[in-house]
Amino acid sequence: MSCKHFKNSPQKYYKIISFATFIGLLYACSTTKKVPDGEYLLTHNNFEFEDKKQFFDDELQDYVQQKPNKKQLIFMPLSLLFYNAANPKYDTILNEYMTYPSEMRNQKLRDSLFIKYNMQSSVGKSLYMDRLFHNWGTPPVILDQTRTEKSAQSIEKRMTYRGFWDAEVKYAHKLDSASKKASVNYSIKHNSPTNIKEYYYNIPDLGIKGLYQQKMHESLVRSGQLLDQTVLEKEIMRINDWMRENGYYRFNAGNDEVGFVADSLLSRKEVPLILEIRKDSINRPYKRATFGNIDVAIVDHHSDFPRKTVKDSLRRIRFHKMNENYKISSLWRTIIVDSKTVYDQKKLDLTKRNLLAMNNFSILKARDSLRQGGATSPNDSIVDVLYILKPLDKYELKIGTDVNYSQLLNLGVSPSVDLTSRNIFRGAENLTTSIAGTFGSIRNPKNLDTRILAYEYSAQGSLSFPRLLLPFNYYKLIPKRYTPTSSIVLGASVQNNIGLGRTNFNTGLNYFANVNDQVSHRLTLFNTLFSLTKNKDNYYDFFVNDDVVRQTVFDDYFITNSQIKQDFESGVLTRDQVSEKIITDLEYAASAALDPKRADDLISFLGTIVNKDRQTQDVLISSMIYNFIYNEIGKKDYPNAFYFNGKVELAGNIPSVFNKKRQDDGGILRSPERTIFGIPYAQFVKFDFDVRKYFKFNGNQTLALRQFIGIGIPYGNSSAMPFVRSYFNGGSNDIRAWVAFGGLGPGASQIDEKVRTYLMGNIKLTTNIEYRVPFTEMYEGAIFTDIGNVWNTENNGFDDQFKFNKFIKEMGIGSGFGLRVNVAYITLRVDLAYKIYDPNKPEGDRWRFHDIKPLKPTLNIAFGYPF
Repeated sequence: MSCKHFKNSPQKYYKIISFATFIGLLYACSTTKKVPDGEYLLTHNNFEFEDKKQFFDDELQDYVQQKPNKKQLIFMPLSLLFYNAANPKYDTILNEYMTYPSEMRNQKLRDSLFIKYNMQSSVGKSLYMDRLFHNWGTPPVILDQTRTEKSAQSIEKRMTYRGFWDAEVKYAHKLDSASKKASVNYSIKHNSPTNIKEYYYNIPDLGIKGLYQQKMHESLVRSGQLLDQTVLEKEIMRINDWMRENGYYRFNAGNDEVGFVADSLLSRKEVPLILEIRKDSINRPYKRATFGNIDVAIVDHHSDFPRKTVKDSLRRIRFHKMNENYKISSLWRTIIVDSKTVYDQKKLDLTKRNLLAMNNFSILKARDSLRQGGATSPNDSIVDVLYILKPLDKYELKIGTDVNYSQLLNLGVSPSVDLTSRNIFRGAENLTTSIAGTFGSIRNPKNLDTRILAYEYSAQGSLSFPRLLLPFNYYKLIPKRYTPTSSIVLGASVQNNIGLGRTNFNTGLNYFANVNDQVSHRLTLFNTLFSLTKNKDNYYDFFVNDDVVRQTVFDDYFITNSQIKQDFESGVLTRDQVSEKIITDLEYAASAALDPKRADDLISFLGTIVNKDRQTQDVLISSMIYNFIYNEIGKKDYPNAFYFNGKVELAGNIPSVFNKKRQDDGGILRSPERTIFGIPYAQFVKFDFDVRKYFKFNGNQTLALRQFIGIGIPYGNSSAMPFVRSYFNGGSNDIRAWVAFGGLGPGASQIDEKVRTYLMGNIKLTTNIEYRVPFTEMYEGAIFTDIGNVWNTENNGFDDQFKFNKFIKEMGIGSGFGLRVNVAYITLRVDLAYKIYDPNKPEGDRWRFHDIKPLKPTLNIAFGYPF
């Protein structure tokens, strides 16, 4: 950075310099500033393993009773620096001051403390900055050597719990009197583990025994395994869940009915293990419970039930209502539990989830209990269920604004207004209407030094139903436990970016079903999109690079075709008509092939025609879409989560019954197409597969892998995929070394990058590998590599066709590193990426190591993880 640049733009650096100076001053205040003489600031807990590390060793540091001050700024303990910034002479007063309730903290209290501690000269002082630093900061962690010994004992106990009964833990203090700092070294030796020699079970109750045997193959405990008590705990939870799903109400509720007995009298290394399941010492028999009364009350206040309600019923479920605002049939569909059926805890959990998912009620009470007098038969096995619901407000208004950043849009603002109207037809239907917009600026293609206004505004309505909209009873085909729902969507949007602009109209009927917490299905019975391009004649005015290519080829063609030149200049022929004559003139193509430059110009010209056809295409897409999702992400039982999203879209078959030939000249390369209302409809089948796998290790470090495979096959009325359904490369969630529409692909095409910018494909392969390392709870680093490209199923004349024997050589590779900042539930992501292998460069120059500029990466700023 030159001094000249700084003088011209000092405001850009003011905040950065100020913040750096502030942090520097804080750091200059020694971290041991408030450590008393003779004491030590604990800076590190180091772990050394004398033998082979075990899979659980990273958790041992959690059993250390004293941990150093946390480092919020990667390498600096910011909260400690804040604490040290407060005036030391006020520490005692501030410590006592903060013990009082917030409403009592005022100048009067501060003055009384000044007098109490004989500091009359400070009476009347607010101590604002000292209070602020003291409140934000945390005091230094002073080494307590007695707690180190207790920590070693805790670590040893944990290792015993994990199956290493003979583990040894030693510790040593490293004290630095000069700097008043200390660290603790824990030396850990696992020694040989304790294993399960033989595994038995003792279950006197025949019903419980039979159920256990049904799922015995899923047992987490087996002979020959490490005697790890965390595994035994998980096995008990598995048994509890299985029994409660099969009628045994509150099975092992007191955690005293299921346990393991290990016989270590003969050996501490090979120990027999016995599973014991019994109700108590006298072996009282277990009873299988059934659901009894199922009551659902809809009230305004908890006290309104039952005295202000009227009872109604439907198929063994009793409803209690204060009015007729809700049809009981709509509520019946969400109640999974059923009277006189075997008790199943999962059904209770699903019912509660369904009631909340309706977005119509809050649950004031959800109770399941043995019928009154349940200590005696037959009430000791009948479970009554009660739900007390309170309707949510009829209307809910949400106003929000998002700030967007991308290489295309620069900085944009996206305001939105959402209004939800509940219970539209008394069946818990919700109507959500949304008005949203995005406003920003993009680089002007006519003049790259200036920017022009870009915007999109949209309106959409979505009517959701807590049932499937079908003309027949579907409950035998799709059980209620799948929570089937439907929605009807209708929307429109207008966008204007580079002068062309586009108007879209969309509608659809969607069906949803959740099989369980991992598996869900979505079927869009019909998804219809009208996409109309505005200002088509402006294409070459804004795609100036394409216009340069067009003009070059036109000038060359006119040399031998003077009559066409005269017709073009007089307006008899349009640019599109001249372009069509050129690409269909075989004699001209043959002559151009003899000159390498003219041949390259003609290939580039063909690319601009493909680009123009796609960019200015009017299209109607009427499709059916099926989406299957399997998702373990965020589920506590799946630390190494797996994710699969498969989607199939079939478009154009219903409109194909129409057979009207296209009359207008809407494209140069496209054949005459059948239309509806004068708009050509697309026919294609499209498959998208998104597979992800996450590996957790070394604490919270994560290796994330992602593979995306997409293919679209046009047929019938379409010779190419519609622009809005085609694939492109680049961007913050894709191959990050290239910006979106940044010139990667299609395939290994060698035409000018400025022409390739908006070229797309109908085949896409992308592989992402990312290694994430948390520095603190707030900051996380990542290194990544992205590999992929797009191709076409047919060769458009510029080497963009997918071929199995060469696609690996045509994969672009980008690598880089990034920072994630986690604030509340929001993750801000900054990624810096570099091109490693560019398939669109000439062979021999595709590896880009020699061209990497460390200070000029591709910058990606986004919210959330890329995958």
